[in-house]
Formats: sequence, C-alpha cells, structure tokens
Amino acid sequence: MSAFSEAALEKKLSELSNSQQSVQTLSLWLIHHRKHSKTIVSVWFNELRKAQVSRKLTFLYLANDVIQNSKRKGPEFTQDFAPLIVDAFKHVYREGEESCKKQLGRVLSIWQERAVYEQSLLEQLSQVLDGDKKAKKRSYEKIHSDDGGFASQRSPAEPPQTSELIRALQELENAASSDSVLRQRISSLPAEVQDTSLLHRITDKESGERLSRLVEEACMLLADYSGRLAAEIDDRRQLTRTLTVFLQSQKDGLAQNEQKLEVRIEHCSRPFCVRLIHLTLICPQSLACSMKCVENLNSELISHLRKDHFISFSLSSVQCVCTAHTVSKVSV
Repeated sequence: MSAFSEAALEKKLSELSNSQQSVQTLSLWLIHHRKHSKTIVSVWFNELRKAQVSRKLTFLYLANDVIQNSKRKGPEFTQDFAPLIVDAFKHVYREGEESCKKQLGRVLSIWQERAVYEQSLLEQLSQVLDGDKKAKKRSYEKIHSDDGGFASQRSPAEPPQTSELIRALQELENAASSDSVLRQRISSLPAEVQDTSLLHRITDKESGERLSRLVEEACMLLADYSGRLAAEIDDRRQLTRTLTVFLQSQKDGLAQNEQKLEVRIEHCSRPFCVRLIHLTLICPQSLACSMKCVENLNSELISHLRKDHFISFSLSSVQCVCTAHTVSKVSV
C-alpha cells in the first residue's frame, strides 16, 4: 500500500464516495497505517467539517468501518475517535441531510448492540439524537416511528405489514451468504496469498511486487465480502425481531377472535336451547327429532360464524325445526 502522509490522506478523503467498496478500501488503508491513528482521526474530523452536506454521512460510515474492523489489530482507533465522535455526531446531525438522522440512529444501534464504546459515551451519542426530538415535544409513537430501520417504521403497537416481511425475505435471497460467484473467487485465490510458508518462492523484486498486488486485491475482495456479510447479519437480526413482533400480533389477534367467536356462539345458541326445552315439555316424543335438528342447526351456525356469515343459514335446517314444531303441536 502507498505510504502515509497527511496530504495523501486528504486526497483519499476528498475522493471518498458513498459506495461500500470506496468506504472499505479506504478503511483498509487507514487500518494498515494505524500507527498514525491520532493524525488520521484529526485530519478526518477536519475534512468532515469541510465536506459537502451530501458527503458528511459517508465520513461517519468510514469511521464506523475503521473502529469496528481495527479492534482485532489494536485499540488505537477506538480510543482516538472517542474524544471527537460525539462532536462528529452533532455536526452530521445538525449540518447533514434530513435522511442522515435516521442513518445515525442505525449506526448508534449497532454500536450499542456490539458494545463498541462504554455506556456513558453511548448515552451521550443517544442524547445527540434525542435532543431535537425532545425539543419538538413529539409523542412517543412519533419519536419511535422516526428512528429508522425496518421494524421501527411504525408505532410500537402497530405490527409489521405482511408485504414488508415478504419484501425483506426476498431481499435476503440475494444476500452475501448466497453469492456463490464471490465465494468461488475467494476459494480460487493463489495459495501464496494466504500461506506465509510459501514466501520463500519469491526470488526477485518482480515476483514480490506481483504477490503484493495479489495480496492487496485479495484484502479488498475479502473486506468487501466481510462488510456485506456484516450487513446481512444485521438485516437478519432485525428481521428476526420483526418476525417476533408479527408472530405475537397474530397470536393476540387469534386469541381475540376466538374469544369473540365463543361469545357469539353462546349468544346465538340460547334461543335454540330454550326452544328445545319447550318442545320437550310439550311433546316428549319429539325430543329425539328436536335434538337432531338442533344439533344440525348448531353445526351450521358455527360453520357460518367462522366465515363471518352470521345470518344466512341453510333452508333445510330451518325447515327441520319448523317440522319439529309442527309435530309437537299435532301431538298436543
């Protein structure tokens, strides 16, 4: 990779785009030069403040990528970003585009879930995002509906729409884990790229430079795939939470409908029970016929109630009861 200098960093930041590949490529370069982390963070913050409104959020994405992916190599970036990250959030929140606010909430939720920073710092970041909401005195449901994310685009009491769940599931069909072409590219990388014991094969400067280019390309390829996998994991976790809410709402709705059905069945069955008792007292001989007719009518009533047809019953059943009533009168 190219040598580090402030001028080189400023140039790379000026060329940074909002594409995932651009962010991850520069992130790898910064992590490679992590011994200059203090200078990198300082230059990053200065360039963030000078950046165009449409590019400010991209600087936060870059910081997020560097902070999370550098932890395995050392705590330098996590520590050096900490004193400035709150001011950076405030700046992007106030100066950035309106859509930035939702995305900042998503970044913060990831940091909270993965405990990237201590709770005190995370609370400061949360206050940055909540401050404007408190000033406008919006309702609890409105605040949560603006937090962003698939499951939070509605009030807490409102379950997700079936169409949204279907769309989310369809999007996961093209997720990184199902990208067989990219996995094949990774598996076909030369052995020298991943096995340091083969470095003795380098016999001259040309072969060394060739291997260096292969390693750099492999790093970019793996960084891109790793980023896509991380995004897929977040999407799957969010979808799991959303499906849990959806399933609970379906169970609650089913319980309520079953309770209503029982009440309606009981209410509609009372007149027939009274009629049965009346027929039995007037004409005991018609008891068996009456019982059979009432059972048939009750079965059809339940069937119609389940289909939300509460009035239309079969003519044959009504005629059956009428016949039983006639028989009882004749017997008397």
